[in-house]
Amino acid sequence: MGRIAGWLIGTALAAAPTLSMAQELTVWDWKSGDPAAANYFAAVKTAFEAAHPGVTVNFVMQPHDQYYTLLGTALGSSSGPDVMLLHGGSQATSRAEALRPLNDMAEGFAGVADFTAGDKTIALPLTIQGFVVYYNKALYEAAGLDPSKPPQTWDELKAVCDAFKAQGTVPCFAMGNKEGFGGDFFLSSLAADLFTPEEQAQMATGDLPWTSPHMRTIAETWVQTSQDGWYPEGANATAKFMDEYEMFMRGEAANTIGLLSDVAHWKQFEEFLGPENVGVYVHPAPGTSDLRLPVSGGIGYAVNASSANADLAADLVKTLSAPEQAAIFAVDTGALPASTAVDTSALSSPTLGTILGLMNGPTSPLAHAVMAPTVMEEWHRQSQLLVSGETTVDDALARMEEIRLQAKSN
Repeated sequence: MGRIAGWLIGTALAAAPTLSMAQELTVWDWKSGDPAAANYFAAVKTAFEAAHPGVTVNFVMQPHDQYYTLLGTALGSSSGPDVMLLHGGSQATSRAEALRPLNDMAEGFAGVADFTAGDKTIALPLTIQGFVVYYNKALYEAAGLDPSKPPQTWDELKAVCDAFKAQGTVPCFAMGNKEGFGGDFFLSSLAADLFTPEEQAQMATGDLPWTSPHMRTIAETWVQTSQDGWYPEGANATAKFMDEYEMFMRGEAANTIGLLSDVAHWKQFEEFLGPENVGVYVHPAPGTSDLRLPVSGGIGYAVNASSANADLAADLVKTLSAPEQAAIFAVDTGALPASTAVDTSALSSPTLGTILGLMNGPTSPLAHAVMAPTVMEEWHRQSQLLVSGETTVDDALARMEEIRLQAKSN
């Protein structure tokens, strides 16, 4: 399938210099314990330690649901790891002051903008990330739907969910919102279609009011789809990773909003359901015929500015992001690599072919990823309250606007 046109452009990174000193580098992440990524982490450790005699690399996997709390505490006390894995967007840029600039290393990567604060690139992206809806073709056929024609408009999506509700066998969508992540994925999926470029820019700077018409449409639609029975009961008690996706892979839901890259994605779903049973489409939104793929920089590595070994840590980031290592991560996990020099021909699959076609069409940033951390945390809470009926759209949006203004003033 070759290199991803339009995304993977540039040149390979230079090899790291050899140092000979007894030193130790610590890397924090939430992935080094994943068996699917084991070859990648082993290759990084082997390559870096061979090029830097006397240096030991230690990968420390932190719990994903506590990761940024632990990291914030560590960085706030000028301690913590030498290198850290970050999501693109505000989870990276909000910590820019604590991170070493990597501008001189950033050429040849897609998604760098999502790891840039002002004129400072603070992490090198490893992957490209985004959201699509995956669907079970066998369940579509059983419900009397044409599995070769996924919904392209909001009315068509409503008809699909009405068909599954009438059948009564499985819910239309798997949903996990225990941590509020289901609300994140829904917001970004609809915002990609609804937001104008100006609104996307305002979202990125924290200037888009939550009381704006499109924000209201998203919140109202979130409530309405829940009330219409699109999701299984207990969504607020279901973890998105991986309970929601295991439900989908067991054939207990017809659709799920999943990732483009490395987990809860095409590769994992094809392995469980078979390539012939997995379909993919862009989530429609009410009131528009536009379909835009929500996509941004995925995950990337940053250097702790307080590290006593910051230069050495920057060399480690080069190895973590280098084409040879990124290729291993891509092939083993199904990630879409951000490095320009990674050959993606080994990632061939029917579903991936559709995704790459979508990437060549209209795209839009991941709206939730650019929220200030306090705003994101509040949306997690409000999205749960809206599903449970413990708040109204008016009250939820008013509270979100209050937190947005507080975040802007800080």
